[in-house]
Formats: sequence, C-alpha cells, structure tokens
Amino acid sequence: MKARLIAVGERAPAWVAAGFAEYRKRLSHWLPLELVEIEPGLRGKGRDAARATADEGARVLAALPKSAQVVALDGRGKAWTSEQLAQRLQHWRGGGRDLVLLIGGPEGHAPQVLAAADETWSLGPLTLPHMLVRLLVAEQLYRAAALLAHHPYHRGA
Repeated sequence: MKARLIAVGERAPAWVAAGFAEYRKRLSHWLPLELVEIEPGLRGKGRDAARATADEGARVLAALPKSAQVVALDGRGKAWTSEQLAQRLQHWRGGGRDLVLLIGGPEGHAPQVLAAADETWSLGPLTLPHMLVRLLVAEQLYRAAALLAHHPYHRGA
C-alpha cells in the first residue's frame, strides 16, 4: 500500500517541509508517502470564499486516484488515539487499496470532497495551521506504522 497526502496550499515553510521530509523518509519502507499540493482558490477583498473552496474541491477531486481509500481531515471527523490510528492503518492495508488523505483550505473541504471521502479524521478540537497539519499527519502515520511493526518509537501511556 502507498499513501498520498493531497493538501490545499503551496510552498510550505522550510521547517514544515523539512519535518515532513523527515517523516516521509522514516515511513518509506512501511508506507511510501507522496505529497500532492493543490493550488489554493483565490481569496481576499471582494472575492467569494465559497467559490474559492469549490475551486479547491474540484482540483482535489481531480487529483484523487481511482479506487483509493479516501480519508478527509475534518474537524467534525472521528478523533483517534495513536493506537486507534494504527488499527485503522492495519484495516486500510487489509483492504488492498492505496490510501489518500486530504487536507482542505482555510474554510475546510468543499461538500463534494467530503461526499467523496470514505471517512473523516479529526486531529482534535484545536484549530491548526494547515501547513502544520501536513507535518502532524506524517508523524502520526509514522507512529501508527511503528506501532504495527513493534518499533520502539511509540511510548504512549
């Protein structure tokens, strides 16, 4: 199984890109992870944020590979512990499909993107910068894969 992180936004700050690259490298033998950046919709004075979100949604849907397991990051999704994420990862692996995780733009995902997702995942009630979410998702995927491999990285209570 391979994983793809499709994220609205371009040009992550150097510290986010370096952290993401580190976890992608660590994950490489358990779960190859590809990052696909989606151009954000136009926002600003006199612009329609709903239109920007819809435009982003269309680009996200166009980037989805066929027959992948699609998980949208969304504040209304299910919050999982690291151990529960490891169980989900094991379940996804058993399904025989590649995994796609979606990070939306400033207003979240367009309704059509949420409708296309097989499930939604919440990182919790905090509002997080979308670039930071990339790094958190990569780290949590690594942690989940490490748990499944009985690697000592995870030392949760």
